[in-house]
Amino acid sequence: MRTLLPYLWPKGMPIIRARVIGALVCIVLAKLSTVSIPLFYRDAVDALSGKAASEGSFLPTAMGIAGIPVALLVGYGLVRLLSVVFQQMREAFFARVAQHAIRTVALQTFRHLHALSLRYHLERQTGGLNRLIERGVKGIDFLLSFTLFNILPTLFEIVMVCGILWGLFDYTFALVTLATIIAYIAFTLTATEWRLKFRRNMNESDSRANTRAIDSLINYETVKYFGNEGHEERRYDWALRRYEDASVKSVTSLSMVNIGQGGIIAAGLVALMVLAADGVQAGRMTIGDFVLVNTYLIQLYMPLNFLGFVYRQIRQALTDMEDMFTLLNIPQEITDRPGAVRLEAPEGRLTFDHVFFGYDTRRPILKDVSFTVEPGRMLAIVGPSGAGKSTISRLLFRFYDPQDGAVRIDGHDLRDLTQKSVRAAIGIVPQDTVLFNDTIEYNIAYGRPDASTEEIRRAAEMARIHDFITALPDGYDTVVGERGLKLSGGEKQRVAIARAILKAPRIMLFDEATSALDTATEREIQASLKEVSTGRTTLVIAHRLSTVVDADEIIVMRDGSIVERGTHKSLLAEEGLYLEMWRRQQQGDDTDPPV
Repeated sequence: MRTLLPYLWPKGMPIIRARVIGALVCIVLAKLSTVSIPLFYRDAVDALSGKAASEGSFLPTAMGIAGIPVALLVGYGLVRLLSVVFQQMREAFFARVAQHAIRTVALQTFRHLHALSLRYHLERQTGGLNRLIERGVKGIDFLLSFTLFNILPTLFEIVMVCGILWGLFDYTFALVTLATIIAYIAFTLTATEWRLKFRRNMNESDSRANTRAIDSLINYETVKYFGNEGHEERRYDWALRRYEDASVKSVTSLSMVNIGQGGIIAAGLVALMVLAADGVQAGRMTIGDFVLVNTYLIQLYMPLNFLGFVYRQIRQALTDMEDMFTLLNIPQEITDRPGAVRLEAPEGRLTFDHVFFGYDTRRPILKDVSFTVEPGRMLAIVGPSGAGKSTISRLLFRFYDPQDGAVRIDGHDLRDLTQKSVRAAIGIVPQDTVLFNDTIEYNIAYGRPDASTEEIRRAAEMARIHDFITALPDGYDTVVGERGLKLSGGEKQRVAIARAILKAPRIMLFDEATSALDTATEREIQASLKEVSTGRTTLVIAHRLSTVVDADEIIVMRDGSIVERGTHKSLLAEEGLYLEMWRRQQQGDDTDPPV
């Protein structure tokens, strides 16, 4: 709650603060109108019964046309209308405050998630994470609506009603009313606390089912490959069955709570009516007073009827909010150092200086890796699978920092530069191209969102995909589907190439950029990549050695270390690992040589 309050009273936003004040004023006026309703009702009953109102009456009792107390009835209708008007005005005032707070919190969480390290996202399941944020945002909305507009105003109304009953009659009426309400609240909160474990089980089962459903649908192709639809259905049904059991227990226990609540309110009503009936018989009270006492307790009971639901939801909302705010407390593994500078007009000299790195310190991936790529030159990195080639690209983009050594651009340690400026200077065509579920044009333009249509088309032409796009029924407006499912691997890779071309960075990184292409298309794109790479520092991570024969230098990695380096010709002459890989690929055997 302390975390949320600053969002409701934001600094430098007087309009939002004025709306908060307006909403609070409307809450008070609405409750004043509400507690006045039974007073008009009482005096109208007394007037119609032909008896004078009790001495405590302060409302007009003059009879109107044909003995009907018109003024009282009009006043009764007016205060009812005012009660509704002020409630709706309160909603109108506070709507902007609540939605602004929700938007601010959601945006801050979203921004923080993007700032967290790749390690964090690889360890978390996206479906469960998305559900957590969704529940947190809904929790804020519920908490604001019911705490400010239901619980607190009802407590204010209880105090006013007890004061009115004490002032009009005596303390026993106020005491019985207060005791009934306290007993009702205590029972409701205790019973609801007992029921929370069922709700908690429901949430856990819901998250598990949702995560499994999303994970299965994201991996739709894999499910189909292995014919495991039945297996996925059984896993999903198991999670749904747990949710079903918890839900049944929750509903059953709710019925028991409702019975207890009804019993407490009935006992309180009987006690008040006995006191009021005794007052009427003794002449101290009127029939209107009898009605007034009954009406007040029922009027208080109506909003409290949902107290169990509201309390449970508030507890759940607080839990969901806490889970979401906990995300904001997760420290960022990779941050800009104080005083970090922007990489301005980079030349593109790239250096790995005695780099040691492992995702787990117990299992090193890179061991004393050193190389330099001069501006405008091309360096190729080859080696068997698991040699650490792709880890180099992750260090270059500073998804991780090396445990020892340094990665430098133009002599600057990446840790001394802002992450945004480093990534702006590098373009990448990754091995596993993931596209947004949007149009082809959007996915190409993602390299530079402010690019013109002509620039997007030119990038597509250089990536040799323009003709394919224009042949589609919807052209550049074709939606590629979840993760680009509607495109082939080669088509997705060419979109990624066009995206990198459009970014026009100083350093280009190709991580198996043509691995999903056929030989003819690969040759076409190689020509394009060569054209794009001209004048830029280029780092090529490749498995097919035929794609790197023109590189200025080739380094061969095995088991996290550089074991050979040189040009294509010199490496062949060394008759080492590179030559062994080359022979295998020339013979059509693309398997890795023994390490």
